[in-house]
Amino acid sequence: MTTTGLIFDIKRFSVNDGPGIRTTVFFKGCPLDCRWCHNPESRKCEPEEILTNHKLDGRAFHDKETIGSVVTVRQVMTEIEKENIFYETSQGGVTFSGGEPLLQPEFLSSLADACRFQGIHVCLDTSGYCEPRLFKELIPKFDLFLYDIKLPDRENHIRYTGFPNDDILTNLWALDSSGKDYIIRMPYIPGVNDSREAIDQLKELLKQLTHRLKEIHFLPYHPLAKSKLKRMGLEDKMNGSIQVDELKLGNLVSEFEKTGYRVKIGG
Repeated sequence: MTTTGLIFDIKRFSVNDGPGIRTTVFFKGCPLDCRWCHNPESRKCEPEEILTNHKLDGRAFHDKETIGSVVTVRQVMTEIEKENIFYETSQGGVTFSGGEPLLQPEFLSSLADACRFQGIHVCLDTSGYCEPRLFKELIPKFDLFLYDIKLPDRENHIRYTGFPNDDILTNLWALDSSGKDYIIRMPYIPGVNDSREAIDQLKELLKQLTHRLKEIHFLPYHPLAKSKLKRMGLEDKMNGSIQVDELKLGNLVSEFEKTGYRVKIGG
């Protein structure tokens, strides 16, 4: 277990990243540049420093915080194994998220193997953006996939994430035919992918999936990344006044439920 990787957080007692109580390991590094990214600290494939501000007795203090650390498989497994009792009693497990875990395939594969050896349920939260041959090799190592479909349309995917979705869709077909359980998750971004056209494109895409689709999650946009972007000196590419229309989102959920899908708002 000497393989190393770069992570930026380990979250315990998570209930939004798969079934049961889970430990979520956040990999650092992402190939996409989504305008709405709520984890901007996950993008770079290296540790980085951000400025943190504190106030005490009316005085302001500034500190630098390092985001990201290189760890071994054994170090991560030591943290994961601390929660074994909760996985067993809640039918939970471990979720690998990010960033994009597929950017570190050797580390991801070794961690998945170590978890499965311990009998721990393993989930991969992914954009699906990677070389299809590699994705096919990794599919058998996971029990469940949380698979992001940000925009079904290729040109809009390029416009809002910086990259085409060809490999993402190719990998989705491979996952669909693999027999593995998966959940489609779509970030719900007003003005980006909430139009009638975008929703109809999503419906057409889902119609082509024939095997193990369990449910659909709509993840409403929230502006929590604004403070992070400011501290990191990064541009906020989203409209500052953007707000999710709760009624419109509720109607969308009902629309998909009527066609037979199990639908959830949030992870």
